Amino acid sequence: MKKKSVLFTLLASFALLTSMTVYKAQDDWKLLFDGKSLNGWKVGDNAQTFTVENGMIVANGPVAHLFYDGEVNGHEFKNFEFKADVMTTPGSNSGIYIHTAFQQGGWPAKGYEVQVNNSHTDWRRTGSLYGIDDVKEVYVKDNEWYTEHITVQGKRVIVKINDKTVVDYTEPSDLKRSGGDSLRRFSAGTFALQGHDPKSKVYYKNLRVKILPD
Repeated sequence: MKKKSVLFTLLASFALLTSMTVYKAQDDWKLLFDGKSLNGWKVGDNAQTFTVENGMIVANGPVAHLFYDGEVNGHEFKNFEFKADVMTTPGSNSGIYIHTAFQQGGWPAKGYEVQVNNSHTDWRRTGSLYGIDDVKEVYVKDNEWYTEHITVQGKRVIVKINDKTVVDYTEPSDLKRSGGDSLRRFSAGTFALQGHDPKSKVYYKNLRVKILPD
């Protein structure tokens, strides 16, 4: 009986420790959007493309990009986990940029785009590392919330859609890109949301990040 009692105590202690570890890990997530305003975010041309409605960022309008410019980690991220809850509407296109930098207009030159697109005419679907490791399959439906989870560690990125891995890409050590693609590589930078066109309407909420060690 004494041995069983000791074993039970050890198991209970382990369970408590595990739960505390999980709770602490949850505390490591930092919100990037306050749910009320675009404080901490910066947009150049066509700023009207982005609005806040009922705790959501709405991307709908002419081409524009909303860059995170807030206090979390000085808006500079190298290794991280990023999550956003996303909902597309039929025929819409958008994207989440990583390792990017503020740009007044045009398509961001720095970093990579992770695609948000379930039914737009562009065949590259949600989760694609745009133009690098593209996804043809449709894993989520329009008008339904899903979670886009992006993990970057060194030169490797993993993209999950509702916990399903759709991209696992490692940038070659001898990568050579020139011209307009010269900055399309892993380095460090901020996040940006894309407003693709006036016919596209995409919703974002619960944008959060966890900093990972170098």
